[in-house]
Amino acid sequence: MKKTIQGILGAAVLVVSASPAFANEPGGGYEGITAMYYAMIGLVLAYGAWDIFFKKD
Repeated sequence: MKKTIQGILGAAVLVVSASPAFANEPGGGYEGITAMYYAMIGLVLAYGAWDIFFKKD
């Protein structure tokens, strides 16, 4: 179970640390902000699925 939590936290750290690189894309559009938004929503949904289906009390 600790390895699963470490994996989820590791993925979250990777996404958050890569976010500034996505936010500075050339072109002046909102591509980077959109990628960060979808990544955060994906992390929340993944945590919710883990909490509902895989978490052992």
